[in-house]
Amino acid sequence: MTVAEQIRADITTAMKAGDRARVGALRLVLSELQKAAKEGADDELAVLRRERKRRLEAASQFREGGRPELAEQERSEAVLISGYLPSELDDAELDRLIRSAIEQTAAVGPRDMGGVMKAVMAAAGGRADGRRVSARVREALSG
Repeated sequence: MTVAEQIRADITTAMKAGDRARVGALRLVLSELQKAAKEGADDELAVLRRERKRRLEAASQFREGGRPELAEQERSEAVLISGYLPSELDDAELDRLIRSAIEQTAAVGPRDMGGVMKAVMAAAGGRADGRRVSARVREALSG
C-alpha cells in the first residue's frame, strides 16, 4: 500500500469519526502527494518530509508572531505527517553509516564531504535529516 493509499484510508476513517482537523490536514497532504505524482515525482517520502518541514517552519513563525493556537495546529499537523514517515536513524546507526561511507569513498578531510554525504544519504534511505547527517559527517571528517 502506498502512502497516498494509506492517507486516503485514514481520511475515510477520520471522516467517519468526525475529526475535521485530521481530515483537513490529511487532505492537504494527499493533495501535495497527488500534485507531485502528476509532475512525475515518485518519492512520496520526500513530499512528506517537505510538508512536515513547512508545518514546523510555520509553527515557529506563528509562535514568534504571538499566535500560539495556530502554532500548535501547525505543530500537530507536522506530528501527523511524521506518522507516515519511516523512523529516524538513531545516532549509533547513523555514525556506523558515516564510518562505512568514509571507508568506501576513501575520504580524508572536509573536501571529501560531498561524496560521503551522497553515500550516507543513499544508505539511510530517507531515514535521516540532511542537516543532521551533514553536521555529523563534518564532525567525523574534521576530527
